[in-house]
Amino acid sequence: MAMTMTQKILAAHAGVDSVRKGDLILVDIDRVLGNDITSPVAIAEYSKLGVDGVFDKEKVTMVMDHFAPNKDIKAATQCKMCREFCQKEEIVNFFDVGRMGIEHALLPEKGLVVSGDVVIGADSHTCTYGALGAFSTGVGSTDMACGMATGKAWFKVPSAIKFVLKGKLQKYVSGKDVILHIIGMIGVSGALYKSMEFVGEGVSSLTVFDRLTISNMAIEAGAKNGIFEVDERTIEYIKERSDREIKIYKADEDAEYDEVYEIDLSEIKPTVAFPHLPENTRTIDNVGDVKIDQVVIGSCTNGYFCDLEVAAQILKGKKIKDGVRAIIIPATQDIYLRAIEAGLVKIFIEAGCVVSTPTCGPCLGGHMGILAKGERAVATTNRNFVGRMGDVTSEVYLASPAVAAASALSGKISDPRACE
Repeated sequence: MAMTMTQKILAAHAGVDSVRKGDLILVDIDRVLGNDITSPVAIAEYSKLGVDGVFDKEKVTMVMDHFAPNKDIKAATQCKMCREFCQKEEIVNFFDVGRMGIEHALLPEKGLVVSGDVVIGADSHTCTYGALGAFSTGVGSTDMACGMATGKAWFKVPSAIKFVLKGKLQKYVSGKDVILHIIGMIGVSGALYKSMEFVGEGVSSLTVFDRLTISNMAIEAGAKNGIFEVDERTIEYIKERSDREIKIYKADEDAEYDEVYEIDLSEIKPTVAFPHLPENTRTIDNVGDVKIDQVVIGSCTNGYFCDLEVAAQILKGKKIKDGVRAIIIPATQDIYLRAIEAGLVKIFIEAGCVVSTPTCGPCLGGHMGILAKGERAVATTNRNFVGRMGDVTSEVYLASPAVAAASALSGKISDPRACE
C-alpha cells in the first residue's frame, strides 16, 4: 500500500507493514516532552497510574522555558514540582535555568531528535521536529503522562497535503515568510488533522532553521504535523549533534494526498500576519501605515543565531525609534553565547534593544514584554490571537526577524529592503 512520509514512520513505530488514513494505531515513542506549564499536570496524572518509574529515563525530557526564570510564586512552584519529579525519576534530559533554552530550539540543538523518530510533546508546537524528518506532534498533558509511563501513544493516522517547493528565496525573505504565505493561502483550518509534507528541489535551498520555523507553524494551519523530506543538509545537521541512527522515510510516488500545492519560493515576499489570526496575511507592500509600540525577536520560531544575525545586520549603527521597545530573546544558551562572541549583543544594546535570557516569555503573554491596552507589537512569534501577548485590546503582527528589525527602526511595520 502506498504511504506518505508520516504514514511510513507511524507504520514502522506501530510494528505493521502499512497504515492508511483514519486507522487507529498504538505506536512506540522515541521522545516525550513537557515544559513548566504542561508537565505539572502530567506529573499529577502520572502519579495516579501506579507505575514503577518512567519507561525510559533518557527519552523523557522536561524544559523549564515558558515562565522561567520564574516570574512569580506560582511559576516557581510549578518548576519546583518538575525539578523534584525529574530528580526522583532520574530523568537525564532535564533542562533548568542556566542550561535551558526554548524547548523546540533546544531539542534539535542537543541532538535529542533525529530523522524517523516519533516525538510527542505537551506543547502544540512540538511539530517543529518534522524539519528533521521526524513525526512530531503536540498532545495533552494526560497523553504525556501515559507516554512517560508506557512509551506508547495512540494516533489516528492523518491524511496529507503535499507542498512541492521550487526556486530560492529572495534576500530578506525567510522560512517565516514561507509559512505565513502558506497559512494565508490555505487558512488556519486548511490542514486540519492532516500532515503537511514538504518536498521538491526548493527544499535544498532552505536552511534547517527555515525548515524548523515552517514545521513549527504547521499547527497554525490546523495540521497534525509538518514534515520535510530528508536531504544532505538534514543529515549534516543531525550528525553534528547526534550519533544516533538516522532513518529516512520517503513518500511513495503514488502516495495519496488530499491536495497538492506547488510553491515558487522566489515569488514569496516579506509577509506579515495581521491581528488576530495567522491567516490574516499581507505582503509587505500592502501593510499600510501601522505604527507600533514594541518589537519582539525570538521564540521557538525565530530565536536562532541566523535570525539574530539578520536583525543585527539591519540594526547595526542605527537607533531604534523613540517610543519603541525592542526585545531580543536568543532561543538557547549556546545561541546567546554565540551572539555575544560575534558582537551581536553589542549591536543590539547600542541600537537601544534589551537582550533577554532564553525564555518563551512574551510569546504567550507570560513575561518579558506584556502589552498594555491598545498597544501594538511586531513579533517573530507564532500566534497573534486576541490577548495573546497581553491586554485583549492589544495587537500582535507576526513577521520575520528582518521585518521586525526594520520596524523597530521606523516605528511602524516596514520593508527590510528599505534599510539598505
